[in-house]
Amino acid sequence: MPHPPAGRRGPGARALLASALSVTALLATAACSLQDEPRPRWFSASPTHTGASPAIERPASSGAGLTEAQAQAALITHADLGEPWEPTRGARTWRDGLLKATTEDGDCQRLLDALYTEELFGTPAGPRATAAFDDADTDAQVRYQVAAHPPADVDRTLDWLNSLPGKCGEFTAATTRGGVQSVQVSDMPLPPVGNARQALRVTLAGETEDGELTYLTMDLAAVRVGEEAITLTNAGLAEVYAEVTQQTVELGAQRLTEIAKQGRAQI
Repeated sequence: MPHPPAGRRGPGARALLASALSVTALLATAACSLQDEPRPRWFSASPTHTGASPAIERPASSGAGLTEAQAQAALITHADLGEPWEPTRGARTWRDGLLKATTEDGDCQRLLDALYTEELFGTPAGPRATAAFDDADTDAQVRYQVAAHPPADVDRTLDWLNSLPGKCGEFTAATTRGGVQSVQVSDMPLPPVGNARQALRVTLAGETEDGELTYLTMDLAAVRVGEEAITLTNAGLAEVYAEVTQQTVELGAQRLTEIAKQGRAQI
């Protein structure tokens, strides 16, 4: 079985740390920069997608939540991440090859489905904005989402995530291409941000149809901030830095909190 890459502080983590130090200035200009700054290329299920419009869904408003523009302004941006991160070029091939898999246990299957679809909380109750970025050095990919969901539903899902290292600490999954993945699930600490939070590190080890060893690492983090939820995945076949996951969540939660305050002040 292949072994996981050793962790270290990467350039992406250093860039995020510098970004976090300047979060106050970023928040003060978030609403203005929404109209003035170039927007990153948004996540697409197609590797060849080149559109530059944000993927914001428009379900019925929850009433007290963010507007669509505020949800978009609450996103992490390319400028926040810094080098070597860049706007995404599309979904990675390992998504279908490794994450599209089945297992016997219901909780473990639900986890695999959430990792594949990146829809942890289901259909949002209000606006949703999504962005994704690629690490040019390690080929990792970060997908970041802000969406409105009922707080009680979010908290129940976070409690369920918290239970998974005990329920699904180790299991096997069969991919749709006939491969077998050995899956490990462990808890990941997050900064004390938002009203509630939970994160997992999931690793899938196996081999391709040609016998090539694979080792996919995927961080799944979620934070509730009032009536909105942040969902983040950070995944790749090489090094995946926990610091990137943790610092992105911290910066994102601070930004979402400030924008929510600005929204209430305008009512």
